[in-house]
Parts: sequence; structure tokens; C-alpha cells
Amino acid sequence: MRVYNTLSRTKEDFEPLDGNRVRIYVCGPTVYDYPHIGNARSFVAFDTVRRYLEFRGYRVDYLVNLTDVDDKMIRRANEEGVSLGELAARFIAEYFAVAAQLNLKPATLNPRATEHIEEMIAMIQRIIDAGKAYVVDGNVYFDVSESPTYGTLSKTSLEDLEAGARVEVEEKKSDPKDFALWKAEKPGEPSWDSPWGRGRPGWHIECSVMGAKYLGVPFDIHGGGQDLIFPHHENELAQTSAAYGVGTPVKYWLHNAFLTINSEKMSKSLGNFMTAREVLDNFDHQAVRYFLVSAHYRQPLDYNTGALKQAVQTLERIRNAAETIKSRLTIVERGDVKPSSSDKALAESIRRLREGFVREMDDDFNTPGALAEVFTFIKSVNTHAPKAGRAAILREALAVFTELLGVLGIRLDAQETSVITSKSSEVLKGAVELLLELREVSRKNKDYATADRIRTRLGELGVSVVDTKDGPTWKIE
Repeated sequence: MRVYNTLSRTKEDFEPLDGNRVRIYVCGPTVYDYPHIGNARSFVAFDTVRRYLEFRGYRVDYLVNLTDVDDKMIRRANEEGVSLGELAARFIAEYFAVAAQLNLKPATLNPRATEHIEEMIAMIQRIIDAGKAYVVDGNVYFDVSESPTYGTLSKTSLEDLEAGARVEVEEKKSDPKDFALWKAEKPGEPSWDSPWGRGRPGWHIECSVMGAKYLGVPFDIHGGGQDLIFPHHENELAQTSAAYGVGTPVKYWLHNAFLTINSEKMSKSLGNFMTAREVLDNFDHQAVRYFLVSAHYRQPLDYNTGALKQAVQTLERIRNAAETIKSRLTIVERGDVKPSSSDKALAESIRRLREGFVREMDDDFNTPGALAEVFTFIKSVNTHAPKAGRAAILREALAVFTELLGVLGIRLDAQETSVITSKSSEVLKGAVELLLELREVSRKNKDYATADRIRTRLGELGVSVVDTKDGPTWKIE
């Protein structure tokens, strides 16, 4: 198996650091707004990577973080006049709803930034002790000049970095290229105690800490959209390397390309986006998933209604092939059907499907190549399954077809739009319990307005919450 490593800009043999265990950290949503369909592409891309590694027999630890404190969060909360906790609760619930509809496997863990402030302070102190950060008026900045390899991930030299070009400009910095590890307290912002005074963490340190805590240093794969290469992942690499004295905290850096609309990057800042909810409410969820895996994860994918309609038709073709196998199997199992030459042809097609699918996915998770193998198989099914006479061959054809589509996260069950199926109950359960956890934190912090809002909103959604001496319980009415 070979994967494309952004750090080396080449495909490399995939060799996990710890035998059969693969540790993956994916940058998850900043929960200040509804995820757009471009965000969903990243969710699906790395869910597919995880699924394929598990299919190949690896034991995968898969972390997707939830950024619940940063500049965007604070700005939105202040605009709406709500607490940071209330804002986070609303959009964490939305993320999990979208995740269920996209058939994302639940992550091993979804750590939240605000749960790891002490660990962030400890890592920042390690960086200061290493002589690679400095304190100014309660702010802590990473000293980029002390990181000789800075820019190796983004292939950007220090000379090319200019203040104002995706670099946060602050007069207190020794150099415009330096970036904040800790930000001193400001009016209207949440803050925590630290050795440098009250303040809050910088965005980049959050992922470094959660990755190191749960996956160790180094770990195998760090994933995210290509817009995160600089500055976010570049800064992660620099600060974690400084804290732990390693060359890189991650062996393989993987980044998905943008989802475009009319050949432009889809983004909230450009205002040319569709929320994932809007798309999923109007198209079969599995067709949306198919659309998102139909292009290689490192190639741009252009969103338009015509492409989604085509995905719906293509998914129907896939489902029809499965129904063809099932229908013939029913007939064969009744008896009085003799084996035929189609049995041998179908068996050979199954073998070729398996081999071709693995060959393509082993080549940097080449989903369009894998789908091409699926459609070659469908042609064989349409030709040979109606004349097959051996039930065992038909059962194997259906099992392999279902399994390999499942690796891509595509189910063969009936069309669905906005309804979460029973198969998504695990994700739903996790979302409700996470909201109740946020409610308990709000109650302990005497933020009763947020606690009441969470309970009221859950009630409006049909989730009844009962407080007991042992903690809250819930049920769907």
C-alpha cells in the first residue's frame, strides 16, 4: 500500500509505526456554524481511509476533534448573545446529525479543546523551556526563527512569509511570522488561569495537545483539508516537534482537495456554499456519499445539482445490480435450476472485483479506480447473474459487492433523505450524551441559561431528559 505524504510530496510505502496499529488524527469542525458540503468532503474522505485500513486488517485508533474555542466561536457567540457552551452544543449536535446521514463511522474519540486546557498550558511551558517560545504581556508566542525546519510541510521559506498573508499580525510579536500559543485575556472572551495570566489557547496548540495525549508522539496519519497545510498544520508540526524534540510528530500528512462550486473553492468567507444539511435534505444520503467518493480525495470535485442528480441515478444502478443478484438467488434456492457456464463467469468476476478493488485502493485510496472495478462487476452481474444456477456463487457475489461498497461507506438499503436510520443510533446516542455532558458542565459553572437551553432544545427534538441523583437520563418520546 502506498499513500501520498504532503511532507515529502511523494507517494510512500505505508508502514505503521506500531505493527498492526494505525493512529489517525483528523481535524474536525470548529463548531460555530453549520458544516457546508465542502467540510463534508473532508469528513467522508478520511472516514473512507479509516474504513479501508480496517478492511485491510489494521487496528485503527481514529480521533476527530471538536474545536469549541477560537476566534470564530467567540465572535459568533458574542454576535448572538449566547455563551460559548450554548453555541458549541448547538453545532456539535448538528455535526453528529450530518455525520450519521453521511454514514460516518463513530470516531474512537471526539476530544473537545476546552477539556484540555491544562494539557495545553503544560505543552506551552515545555516549548518555553526548550527556548522556542517567549512571553509578552501575558501572551505566549512561538519563535519561528528557532525552528530551522519551519516551512517544510507547506514548502514555504521564511523569506516568503509576509505579515498579513495568512499570518496573524500583532505588534507585540518579535517577528510577524511568530504565532500565538496563548492569548492574554480580553473583554468579552472566555479565559482560564495560566502561569502567564488569564487567557485562552491559540488555535494551533489545541490539535497538538489532543493528538499527543491520545495517540502519542509520533503517530501515523494526520488528516485535513488542503487549506490547513498552512498555517495550521505547519504550526502544529513546529510546536509539537519543539515540545517533544522530534523531527515530525506525524509520519504521514494527508490532505484532501477542495470541493469547488463553479470552479471556485466553496467557503463560508466567499458566501458560495451549501450547508451539508441543505444538500442532505434534498438528495438521497447515500447518493451524496457516493458523489463525495467519486473523485480521488486529492483532486478537486466540483459541486452542482446536475452532479448530484447523476449520483442518484448511478446509485440506483448499483442498487439494481444487488437486486438482480437477490432475485436470482431467490429463484435458485427454490430448486429445479441447473448450474450453467454463467456460474463460472460470475465467480471469475468476483475474483477480479476483489483484486482490482484492493489494487486501486492500495494506490493512495484511489476511490474512482475502485468504483471503476465495481462498475465492471455490475456489467458481469447484469449479464451472468440472471442465468446463474449455483446459490453459493450468488451469495458470494452479493456478500463481496456489499462488503466492498461498505468500505466506501455506501449502503445498499433503501433511499433516505433527512431521516436518521436505526443503523445510526450509536451516533445519535453519542450526540445526546455529549450534549448532556455539556449541560452538566454548564450547571457546575452556574451557567444555568445554557443548561436550560440544552434541555429545552432536546425536548423540542423529542428527547426527554430526567435529572436524578446519579445524573441525567434520557429517552426519545
